[in-house]
Amino acid sequence: MKQDFAFVAQRTLASHSPALLRPGPADAELIEALRQAAARLARALRGALARLCGGDPPDVAIEPPQDLVFADFARAGLTAYSLYSAAPSGERVLSAVDAAAVLRLVDRAFGGPGEAPQPLPRELPMSADLMVQRIETMLAAQLGLALGSTVGGRPAIHPLRRDSDLAQLQPFAPATRLAVLHITISEGLRAPWSIRIALPLSALPVLTGIVAPPGPARRDATTADPGAEPFAAMPLRLTALLIDTRLPLQVVSRLEAGQVLNLPVARQVPLVAGHRTIAHGTIGAVDDRVAIQITRSA
Repeated sequence: MKQDFAFVAQRTLASHSPALLRPGPADAELIEALRQAAARLARALRGALARLCGGDPPDVAIEPPQDLVFADFARAGLTAYSLYSAAPSGERVLSAVDAAAVLRLVDRAFGGPGEAPQPLPRELPMSADLMVQRIETMLAAQLGLALGSTVGGRPAIHPLRRDSDLAQLQPFAPATRLAVLHITISEGLRAPWSIRIALPLSALPVLTGIVAPPGPARRDATTADPGAEPFAAMPLRLTALLIDTRLPLQVVSRLEAGQVLNLPVARQVPLVAGHRTIAHGTIGAVDDRVAIQITRSA
């Protein structure tokens, strides 16, 4: 039995543009871009955190980005998690602050020495939730500026929601690879506290500006001609609102056959197509049929 065959191409082989075949940025390039953004973030946070720390700028140190899967991000103990959205791509960013640090800041805000209650509560009180809002607003602004993620000159990262239960936020799939920034805030003799920021590794090309975010789909600039096919024969239902009046409930409840209602007809009758008023006109008659004479278009 002969096993030799002559294979012939049925059509011309595809020829792809080199731009489409170009590989994406390597992980090392993404981590380096994030490391540079983290350096800018550390400088910016010193001034931004001063308001939360009694007016004196604290020392801020950010460790090199850590490659971690989302399933390993959560830690034991009460934690304030916040989820953010980066416009215009819609990428998600996650932050985590230990509850003890939040409660220490709350205690200082109310004039206390800056100590967290022991043992810690099972849930964060309302005062702590307000402090978390301040922290996440500050983080969103400074992280957006550090990454260069802006829309109209304003930071494009915005808080979405917060919860002490990470499972309720559901930001990423368990196997999602994250680049985690560990931020340590030190204030003299006080115990340091930390903030963790997690960014999906797959989102770093857009978040760091290496790759431009996808733009809106391009549309054909040619204006459709309503007098040409396939639009010309398309049927549209037109509605002329002759009467729009109100009657008392007692009158409506007593309506019966033969009763005459004195209802004024509008001088300018709107002509509606779908839910849009396209013209106005006056009521008349043509060949014993009710007609509308268009007086103006909408």
